[in-house]
Amino acid sequence: QVPLVESGGGLVQAGGSLRLSCAASGYTFDIYAIGWYRQVPGKQRELVATISSPDSTFYADSVKGRFTISRDNAKNTAYLQMNSLKPEDTAIYYCNRPAWAARGVNWGQGTQVTISS
Repeated sequence: QVPLVESGGGLVQAGGSLRLSCAASGYTFDIYAIGWYRQVPGKQRELVATISSPDSTFYADSVKGRFTISRDNAKNTAYLQMNSLKPEDTAIYYCNRPAWAARGVNWGQGTQVTISS
């Protein structure tokens, strides 16, 4: 198992947008689902969105209509487009295969997203 690598985080004002990327390697990317998760210090990591193969998607209620998950199998990369960002979206964002996430393994470093009000 090779941890996935997240990137694209940053500091933006409320109402702004960010696009996160998740680069995978070491396994057959296109046959497995990918999920985006986020964690605020002192709280449990929560599921934000998932995309399966083929491309059916799931979103947490808190991000539905604002975030879009997608994947480019040719690049072994998944994305999370985040629009209309709110201060409560501030967290460290991680990507992982849902099966690994359920077992608590293979977490990467994450990417920090900070939304100022």
